[in-house]
Amino acid sequence: MTVRTRFAPSPTGYLHIGGARTALFSWLYARKHGGKFILRIEDTDQERSTDESVQVILDGMAWLGLDYDEGPFFQMQRMDRYKEVIQQLLDNDQAYYCYCSKEELDALREQQMARKEKPRYDGRYRDFCGIPPDGVQPVIRFKTPLEGVVEIDDMVKGRVVVDNRELDDLIIARADGTPTYNLTVVVDDLDMGITHVIRGDDHLNNTPRQINILRALGAEPPKYAHLPMILGEDGKRLSKRHGAVNVMQYKEEGYLPEALINYLVRLGWSSGDQEIFSREEMIELFSLEGVNRSASTFNPSKLLWLNEQYIKAMDAEELAERLREKLDVDTSAGPPLARVVDALRDRSKTLNDMARSAAWFYTDPESYDPKAAKKQLTPASADTLSRFAEVIDSVEPWNAEALHQFVADFAAANNLKMGQVGMPLRVALTGGTNSPDIGVTLELIGREAIKRRLQKAIDWIQSQQ
Repeated sequence: MTVRTRFAPSPTGYLHIGGARTALFSWLYARKHGGKFILRIEDTDQERSTDESVQVILDGMAWLGLDYDEGPFFQMQRMDRYKEVIQQLLDNDQAYYCYCSKEELDALREQQMARKEKPRYDGRYRDFCGIPPDGVQPVIRFKTPLEGVVEIDDMVKGRVVVDNRELDDLIIARADGTPTYNLTVVVDDLDMGITHVIRGDDHLNNTPRQINILRALGAEPPKYAHLPMILGEDGKRLSKRHGAVNVMQYKEEGYLPEALINYLVRLGWSSGDQEIFSREEMIELFSLEGVNRSASTFNPSKLLWLNEQYIKAMDAEELAERLREKLDVDTSAGPPLARVVDALRDRSKTLNDMARSAAWFYTDPESYDPKAAKKQLTPASADTLSRFAEVIDSVEPWNAEALHQFVADFAAANNLKMGQVGMPLRVALTGGTNSPDIGVTLELIGREAIKRRLQKAIDWIQSQQ
């Protein structure tokens, strides 16, 4: 048997953290077993579905590297097939027209609640043979078995048993003829040969209903794995305030997709105490048996930490290409971007952090951090900077080690502490105090740019007097 999994988002919003984790686990399971991963867009909610949301989902999956083998399939393009199956169920006396009006259903619900019963449709039209009432456009309901149980050998939750008497006759087609979710998902999973359905546990209550429909169609249900929900750090269901945003926002904020994927795989799954996984390791080690049964907690700090680790470890040339997308400065006339990446990676949590720092290797600072300037760009430091500019041409060889030693020797020769030279230099050259080792900073900025920036800082100090 070839394993076939699917990810089936609704295009009514963005691809969020929970959806991305579901997609990842489905993708990993297929890849682990040499199977196929299918993308299906469940777009039957035409009032809320948008082309923009479809594109956001596709972009998010592409950025995360979750490539699919088939699809995307769109449910709105399969309406004839759904109607065919609905008619098949009607013809086989496995579905029926229900003429209950909204008022009847509301009254039924109130009566049941008054008796402290679980509100549910009572099947009053299940075997109806009379004349349909006027003015009611019927829905179509599935005939749920009246006896027996549905057993689900869930690959995460374990054995789940549901008595069919707890299930009412669900609607499979609305009054306007459009199929409902529980019908379309069954037909899609059947037609697409899905062998393993991996999804959030908010769908668990739908599973026995879907199994009953599959069996009515003569099909063997797939294996199910229902993933526990993701909670915020406050213990409440994950939402925007916890960081459950469009995964593409993480790209905009400078996160690496490798870091986000690594974080998602550990969000409810573990393999010993290992925290950092290559994609190949994820595929090799992943198993549904390793998924926790309890809810997971989304921790933005842990995600940020992982991002730092990936920034520190990534090949400099590859990281430079990622960084280039974030820069709005011309890097052709400055130092190789990979050298800048190496200088900044240990002090950067995100690509955005790195981009802000990298800019001043290629452009003169337009202004100075007020607090740093007040402390470091003083009349006394102007004299120091002027004398430093006069002797910078003597430095040979032009490398970080020689330049660091040159600054130390200059400070000693002028009876100054290292910080009395290094800190004014940093502010004059970069606009602030947060820069790499002074030798590295000087090497990468370059001799001519240093002299130009020092003179600019001196002029600025004099203009403040």
